Amino acid sequence: MKIDLENNSSYECNDSKLISLADFSLNKLGIHPDSELAIRLVDENEMEQLHLKWMDLPGPTDVMSFPMDEMKPHTAANGPGVIGDIVLCPAFAEKNGKQSLAEELELLTVHGVLHLWDLIMKMLMMKLKCLDCKMNF
Repeated sequence: MKIDLENNSSYECNDSKLISLADFSLNKLGIHPDSELAIRLVDENEMEQLHLKWMDLPGPTDVMSFPMDEMKPHTAANGPGVIGDIVLCPAFAEKNGKQSLAEELELLTVHGVLHLWDLIMKMLMMKLKCLDCKMNF
């Protein structure tokens, strides 16, 4: 994968670890190895602007994903494409406080990859359907 990481935040991060996690995740999803992804780390002000512009929600968030070429998992045979952008906000992620910032950014990187295909929403919907089935019996 061609993965570019740009850190515009004031936080230090392990660029190679985040790139490696994104690469691993994309390979497991069956994305062509010559496809392109951008990861940006931004401050809370920039994330808040993106959150408001694209989601119409006030305030910053920890991760946002912007798919580009409408690629689908397990389509490597179709050739490479521009996957999209993942934007991380370390300052906001640090407030989650459940683990170290490095671990949180790693989790959010994979989370962002899954968001590129709405896979998180699909998994949640499957869980809800399963719960609904159990409640009806």
